Amino acid sequence: MSAGKWIGGILGWITAGPLGALAGVAIGAMFDVGLDSVNNTSNSGTRSGNPFGDDYGTTRQYSVDEQRNSFMFSLLVLASYIIKADGRVMHSEMELVRSFLRQNFGEAAKQQGEQILLRLFDEQKRQGRTQFRSTVADCCQQIVRFMDYSQRLQLVNFLVLISQADGIVDQTEVNAIRECGQWLNLTSTDIDSLLNLKGDTLEEAYKVLGVSPDATDDDIRKAYRKLALEHHPDRVATLGDDVRKAAEKKFQEINAAKDKIYKARGM
Repeated sequence: MSAGKWIGGILGWITAGPLGALAGVAIGAMFDVGLDSVNNTSNSGTRSGNPFGDDYGTTRQYSVDEQRNSFMFSLLVLASYIIKADGRVMHSEMELVRSFLRQNFGEAAKQQGEQILLRLFDEQKRQGRTQFRSTVADCCQQIVRFMDYSQRLQLVNFLVLISQADGIVDQTEVNAIRECGQWLNLTSTDIDSLLNLKGDTLEEAYKVLGVSPDATDDDIRKAYRKLALEHHPDRVATLGDDVRKAAEKKFQEINAAKDKIYKARGM
């Protein structure tokens, strides 16, 4: 996919609302069409009137490209919040985002995506952490309207991967990920599961499935079936190969946790 198609393909459900306002600030002249709806000299990247845009409540069918690229921009917005949560921008965290962009959209799009992320950092600095936190919360409300639950799970999964990229997950990053998960209407059980997917112990395996060690065998089977359905890679296949691969890895980790518990219980 060319860089131009990636940038143009963003135009979908993010042209309105808080995500659209951030797109006007962060993407600017890289928009092929539609930029005037979110950014002009009189509003400096925000819409007048309804802060979510005049067409925020409307719905229509969006193409695969629009869905995938709206997912990508949403990820960059949330990543900008997570990466700066501990007050530092780590090379390893940025490299993970670069790799994702490169593999899905090509080298040119990787460079543009990095510039978008840097502009989002600047916007966070301009707004201040507290105001930007509120902006991200509003963006998450918009995401909930247009992404299904499995896609939102995958968004938070990538935030976890980004936080783990430097080998040290700061508590401020964990707190920020939990905030994003809550704003995206994920259950606390699913958020805990995502944060514990790399665990190797039996105790962590129970956390992955979202059950206590005292749960019955039937409860464990039900919890596994629910997770397997929500996290199945086919549910995010339209979002690109790298998203699907990450979902496959997550699915394998869920199965590994299940196998560990089943073995310990003789199930």
